[in-house]
Amino acid sequence: MRNRYIEAFEQKQIEGKERPEFRPGDTVRVAVEIREGNKTRIQNFEGVVIAIKGRGAGKTFTVRKIGANNIGVERIFPLYSESVKGIEVVRKGKVRRAKLYYLRGRSGKAARIKERID
Repeated sequence: MRNRYIEAFEQKQIEGKERPEFRPGDTVRVAVEIREGNKTRIQNFEGVVIAIKGRGAGKTFTVRKIGANNIGVERIFPLYSESVKGIEVVRKGKVRRAKLYYLRGRSGKAARIKERID
């Protein structure tokens, strides 16, 4: 049971921040603002959502992609972070688990996820 004052505070923090609805198994493109010295730029990170954790303002999601030389890269993004400029759902995946950590041990065709038709 969470404190109602904390919940009310968190609701004000996330108010006005529109985020698309996505689930584990979906392929998303996350636009992240990166600061290098006094310059800022936006970099896209595209991969499969393997986990969603938390609730309220502290909600996070983990995205996994296969980088150069077939090395898996995972990043954890706070859903309502100021550095996350946008989230675009590229593809909806059909999975039967809430956490897709088993994808870490798979590569190639074994790591494929079927497409969900809504």
